[in-house]
Amino acid sequence: MTQAIETVVTEVSEWDGVEVGEHRFGGTEFTLGEREIGHVHQWGILDIAFPRRVRDELVAEGQTEPHHIYPKSGWTTFHVEGPDDVERALWLLRLSYLFHASAMANTADRADGDDTLSTLDVDSELSTLGPSDELRALL
Repeated sequence: MTQAIETVVTEVSEWDGVEVGEHRFGGTEFTLGEREIGHVHQWGILDIAFPRRVRDELVAEGQTEPHHIYPKSGWTTFHVEGPDDVERALWLLRLSYLFHASAMANTADRADGDDTLSTLDVDSELSTLGPSDELRALL
């Protein structure tokens, strides 16, 4: 595993509620409750889950690409080729995390009354991340 991938895995594994495990097609998977926020393969392909409307805007803005196998899905693919790609990879994963955490807070997706995410301030974090107004409106 490259240092860039190790950095991504280490950082995301520290986020509240995130479980890190082996992905069924190889690599490392990041889940929040029952939801997969993304997974990274050792060769640098980072696949991230978004609702289709968010994925469309991210692709239109040039932030990421359509998924390399399922281009019509909500999944995206970002290539982590070195240290310069880590910041964008973490930014994309954090957007997915915030979307899924917000959706979970508003539905019955919370596992066994887990309040891990109850203190998460999605609006504040989005302000810090600074997505476009178009993208923010979709989150």
